[in-house]
Amino acid sequence: MFPLLATYGLSALAGVLSTLSPCVLPLIPILMGSAVSAHPRGPLGLAAGVALSFTVVGVLLASVGAAIGLDGDSLRQFGAVLMIAVAVLLLSPVLQMHFANLAARATSPGHALLAHVQLGGVGGQFALGLLLGLVWSPCVGPTLGAAATLASQGRDLGRVALLMAVFGLGASLPMLVIGTLSRTALSRNRGSLALFAERGKRLLGAALLVLGILVLSGADRHLESWLVAASPEWLTALTTRY
Repeated sequence: MFPLLATYGLSALAGVLSTLSPCVLPLIPILMGSAVSAHPRGPLGLAAGVALSFTVVGVLLASVGAAIGLDGDSLRQFGAVLMIAVAVLLLSPVLQMHFANLAARATSPGHALLAHVQLGGVGGQFALGLLLGLVWSPCVGPTLGAAATLASQGRDLGRVALLMAVFGLGASLPMLVIGTLSRTALSRNRGSLALFAERGKRLLGAALLVLGILVLSGADRHLESWLVAASPEWLTALTTRY
């Protein structure tokens, strides 16, 4: 598998990009405002619920290959093909636009249902976050799929869950940051956020394309062996502990 530190970094980036997507970003200030009204720590509960929901959905997606009986090598090849497919989607604005249109139709019923859900307190906001994660999953499909594909290359369920937890934490970070901004500050910085999201998608897509090609060719194992040999012992121990 590709070196773990790089994999975790890509998963965190995918998480950040997921909540900066066009169908999620405009809703965050409204949701965070409602969360603050419900409880001073409501935004933390909401973000934690979304992070956990994304994590669970991602683990389920990453476990599909094992569930249908693919062996280790077949799972690696299957994951590599998915990486390349997701990379093409992230690198193509046209394909992203078509995907966003489909996702908007898929998430509309969920948003309509959530509009009638009123939950108070930290626990209520956490439950609302869990529901939001499920509703938003189609909308953040490309980045969630990217993280799940990276996780599917893992050797055990614990590592898969940890990688998806990193994705969930990455997804919750922009929510908390945006929740602290005023509407004026958010409007002023919306263009910068959109530019960061666009460039981040291209970076993630390019990295996934390279990873997919490396895995398909088997070169990732040679690269990993070289990096392990060149790394100091403390770093090797750290990256292989979990």
